[in-house]
Order: sequence, then C-alpha cells, then structure tokens
Amino acid sequence: MATGAEVLRFLIPTGGYFISNNDFDTIIYDEGVEPITKKQFEAGFAQYDAWKIEQDAARAQAKASAQAKLAALGLTIEDLQALGL
Repeated sequence: MATGAEVLRFLIPTGGYFISNNDFDTIIYDEGVEPITKKQFEAGFAQYDAWKIEQDAARAQAKASAQAKLAALGLTIEDLQALGL
C-alpha cells in the first residue's frame, strides 16, 4: 500500500509540497505549485500501487533477460561479481 508521500511524488514528480501523516489535509504546497484535489489524491493510491506492480514486473523481466543472456555466454551473476561488475 502506497504512502501519501509516494502518491504525491507519483502525481507531482517535480515536487514542491510537504505532507505529514499521509493526510491530504496536511499537504502544504510551495508557491507556484498546482494543488491536487482530494479526489485525485485518494485515486492516486490505487494508481500508484498499479504503477509500482508494473515497474516491479518490468524490473524482474529485465533481470531474467539479463540472466538468460549471461547463461548463453556461459556466465553467472557470481562470475560478474567476482570480476567486480
């Protein structure tokens, strides 16, 4: 489950805000930052969680692909670590 800070970073990646206690009512925006609505904030939790699942799956797929390429070359992750890579 996402935190309020993670949701804000997802919805406003440029920053410019402060939040405490994961509570919408505690968000303080810097001057010039477009505030989000409570509805956007609340919907952002599900959006962030779905995005995070996608990112984790893509990372796992990339790792598996890299390991398969290493195996095709007769190498393992341990071989790379032994080389300091």
